[in-house]
Amino acid sequence: MIKLFVGLGNPGPEYEATRHNAGFWWIDALAREWKLNLVPERSYHGLAARTSIGGQSIWLLEPQTFMNLSGKSVAALARFFKIAPEEILVVHDELDVVPGQVKLKFGGSHAGHNGLRDIHAQLGTGDYWRLRLGIGHPGVKSEVVNWVLKKPLKEQREAIEDAITRTLHAIPALVAGEMEKATLVIHTSKPPRPKPPRREPGEGGTTPAAT
Repeated sequence: MIKLFVGLGNPGPEYEATRHNAGFWWIDALAREWKLNLVPERSYHGLAARTSIGGQSIWLLEPQTFMNLSGKSVAALARFFKIAPEEILVVHDELDVVPGQVKLKFGGSHAGHNGLRDIHAQLGTGDYWRLRLGIGHPGVKSEVVNWVLKKPLKEQREAIEDAITRTLHAIPALVAGEMEKATLVIHTSKPPRPKPPRREPGEGGTTPAAT
């Protein structure tokens, strides 16, 4: 079962709405769902909240170490409470997934993500769960740093927020350790199809040409 939910991001108001902070947005949404308040925990270098489900303690964590030192926070809490890597879910922004889509996976490489890179190093393994929130790719590798540290367009932010809301339906399965069920819920939960524009009275019925 998942005992530690971690959202990745950068601390400070200047980063709050940037794409790199999608992991923080997810944890904030879960905290609201569970009516929890994240508070500073100096020992774990982050904002944290604790609850109990079925007699088992569950932690929410937002490292405040800046992205490239995320592992310092994750490892400190995990080691103190003897939480195994496979009981950790790290939620992070994912360039290779479009806004509105989400992927759950276990293990694998850090794929150049600096937050995951440090978690790998601090835990000594990549064998933990990741929830990859799509933020899209700028299309040019040299623009990636600028892209993740900027705010998404309004429609992109809305798509990401919708995806976050949908993935919360998988929380009961995640805390129960039913990972196949959680994966099914997350991967079969698709963004809503956009509604066609409403036709005003008197408008013609011709179909616009494809471009």
